[in-house]
Amino acid sequence: MKRGREFLGSEIAVMAGAMSWISERNLVSAMSNAGGFGVIACGAMPPDLLDAEIAATKAMTDRPFGVNLITMHPNLDELISICAKHRVSHVVLAGGLPPPGSIDAIKANGAKLICFAPALSLAKKLVRSGVDALVIEGMEAGGHIGPVSTSVLVQEILPEIGPQVPVFVAGGIARGEAIACFLELGAAGVQIGTRLVCATECIAHPAFKKAFLRASARDAVASVQIDPRLPVIPVRALKNAGTEEFTRKQVEVAAMLDRGEVDMGAAQLAIEHFWAGALRRAVIDGDVENGSLMAGQSVGMVKSEEPIAQILQTLVDEAQAALESRATI
Repeated sequence: MKRGREFLGSEIAVMAGAMSWISERNLVSAMSNAGGFGVIACGAMPPDLLDAEIAATKAMTDRPFGVNLITMHPNLDELISICAKHRVSHVVLAGGLPPPGSIDAIKANGAKLICFAPALSLAKKLVRSGVDALVIEGMEAGGHIGPVSTSVLVQEILPEIGPQVPVFVAGGIARGEAIACFLELGAAGVQIGTRLVCATECIAHPAFKKAFLRASARDAVASVQIDPRLPVIPVRALKNAGTEEFTRKQVEVAAMLDRGEVDMGAAQLAIEHFWAGALRRAVIDGDVENGSLMAGQSVGMVKSEEPIAQILQTLVDEAQAALESRATI
């Protein structure tokens, strides 16, 4: 993990995935304080809320952490300026190709830029554009996902891009043995999300955590795109009544498109706002039936609520044991 540790400035090259309503000051600071790398999920936050969240997180940890920004956010430039104001060391851009000027703006402020690459062609383009590191996330992950599995992305992207920039692997990771495999294949580190939801430091509602503890891998299913015109990125979550509500929401937005009430950009924002609201109902209010239970397929390996420090130590011990056992063969 040396390369990943040096890039992140952390003791362990394990990033915390940015999960809306979950990756806030408590989880982020706890992750960084435990030796990992926390990442604030800005999501749909307005600039003043992000400003307050970064300040609060800095008051709880003196270790490096990052901020995840969504490329489609209407106030992206202002959010980048707020990160610069607080001297945030790492900015993660998610949700699509970085808009013109955003890469230069982030790097001009001294921050290291991390982007998601769901395909080799995009990974090459991002590296040429000056991105400092990449996350390759497979469809096993929770929340917004791409169409390709982690194992395929690793084989396709790591051999070619790994020697150029640090690459962090994400999607379906819940045990240290898997981390060891990705490191051997050339990854600089990994990113985990679902594994952290049941951390004691996570503010998620007890009912939300209980749903994770009860779920199996097959319960985490991807949403279905109803209308091909809608720019809907599939979302993986535990199946409930909220899953059916999303289907109805797509029909509603499609009808608005038909009537000319919204354009494609507004349609996509309407979908994103739906997810943000549905996720909040589940995470904060505990409405696990009607809210969104975004979870990766690794949810079946989340067995108990425990401190982040213990989660990280377990992962490191498992990875170390796996590497040592192979060295003796």
